[in-house]
Amino acid sequence: MNNQETILAKDNDGMPIVKFLREAIKPRGAIFTPFNVISVPIMLLGLGIIVVRFIKGIGAVTNLTQEVPWGLWIGFDVVTGVAFAGGAYVITFMVYILHMKKYHSIVRVTVLNGFLAYVFYAGALLLDLGRPWNVINPIIGNSFGVSSVLFLVAWHFLLYMIAMLIEFSPAIAEWIGLQRARKILSGMTLAAVIFGITLSTLHQSGLGALYLMARDKIHPLWYSEFIPVLFFVSSIFAGLSMVIFEGSISHKIFGSQISDKNHRAHDGIIHGLSKICTLTMFIYFFLQVLTFVHGKRWIYLDSPMGTWYLVEIIGFVLLPMVLFFYSYRNQNIFLIKLAAFITMVGVIINRLNVTVIGFRWDAAVHYFPSWMEIVVTLTVLFVEIWIFRWIVNRLPVLRDSPSWVNNK
Repeated sequence: MNNQETILAKDNDGMPIVKFLREAIKPRGAIFTPFNVISVPIMLLGLGIIVVRFIKGIGAVTNLTQEVPWGLWIGFDVVTGVAFAGGAYVITFMVYILHMKKYHSIVRVTVLNGFLAYVFYAGALLLDLGRPWNVINPIIGNSFGVSSVLFLVAWHFLLYMIAMLIEFSPAIAEWIGLQRARKILSGMTLAAVIFGITLSTLHQSGLGALYLMARDKIHPLWYSEFIPVLFFVSSIFAGLSMVIFEGSISHKIFGSQISDKNHRAHDGIIHGLSKICTLTMFIYFFLQVLTFVHGKRWIYLDSPMGTWYLVEIIGFVLLPMVLFFYSYRNQNIFLIKLAAFITMVGVIINRLNVTVIGFRWDAAVHYFPSWMEIVVTLTVLFVEIWIFRWIVNRLPVLRDSPSWVNNK
């Protein structure tokens, strides 16, 4: 029985809740690490900026205007972040629907990443709303109507977060030691997975559909009636690249929690994911070429924006696709990780090209995020990492479930 199971056993025998909470908040590992030293000051500064934002208004800390109401907080925190969270619905589909048990060991950590991403990036919407108290309007259809894309996206976000919480809830029950609740919640997992996959595929494309209404504002090289399809397809390899990248880091940082069996399976999992990335990136690249030719966009290539477009497509789609294919054929794990990192950078560039860089590109004064917007974005990211680390260090996310689960 490990330390966590011992704590839970004592709690079930009557250990005071105060002692249990003390164990829960007790720091694990070194305190003065490079990450902690860098992230803590940024988070404190970011929280201060957030306070100023809610006291003095959004204009006090951002460079947003009536012409450009959506900036970095939407383009990166929401649109890009949700794409990276796509690994949750892909992995759960592979494990629970296709019964690819090879990837079962990474289900919980992937779902946790997805859940935290949605919670924090949906929460970041409150920062971007001029009147945050009206956040309920898209959900109830007030001022938007039930046929608006924003109404659908709002409900997809809300319901998908609930679905992912149900998917992850057995780990919470195991941590607390609620055996009967764990059994009930595990029985709900498959239904939650099916429901969550349906919602996720809809809102990944729904985010792209929001920009269908901005045809005259987005540069022609990035605007297309196929934006919803492109957003959906790219969320597959974006999410899996994040799984490879985050999984490789977690494999080193939390290595002591991972069983020998899962340690040995790590490279095989990454190798398998690279094949899926290769296929989906090929589909995405083909769709990009198709929309480029169909839209007769070559007339825009002889310009700085055209050069930037080629950098995105060739350098951050075609190149990592070839790297994924080559590394899969040669079982080169290092190149797979490199391809995943380049792909992630490419997804960030693509989403920002649609939402920020290519949005109102012809305006006399182009939007550029203020330093305070950048600090708040880093704050959201760092707080998410802190909470992720806290959960992984305490709940059975990467380590095996308690012995009483396997003995039942």
